[in-house]
Amino acid sequence: MHQNELTIETRGRDTLDITDRIAREVTASGVDTGLCHVFLLHTSASLLINENADPDVQRDLETFFSDLVPDGDSRFRHRAEGADDMAAHVRLALTHTDLTIPVRQGHLALGTWQGIFLWEHRHKPHHRHILVTVR
Repeated sequence: MHQNELTIETRGRDTLDITDRIAREVTASGVDTGLCHVFLLHTSASLLINENADPDVQRDLETFFSDLVPDGDSRFRHRAEGADDMAAHVRLALTHTDLTIPVRQGHLALGTWQGIFLWEHRHKPHHRHILVTVR
């Protein structure tokens, strides 16, 4: 078994393709057949698997979520860290803090157009911590 904590610096609300970072952990593990579990240690960002070929996919997803969960929604009481605070928590509740990806022949078994993304839901940059376990 292999486990490592990664630190990812975000630039603010955006999606970051972290596929290569996770793939390096799989390689370092030496596991040929197994599972890679990726866990985000935060409550205002999330993880997703999505298309990695066309950046418009990520932009369109952000557009959809901005309409679905607007910053500063008057129904939200929790605003301790600004107008995007509760919106970030709702976005997380609708997405994931963890992913499990099969490992096959020592590599992530992702589809042709699949990538692993860290989705920062806050407007300010953050240092996000991700625990990667390969077994």
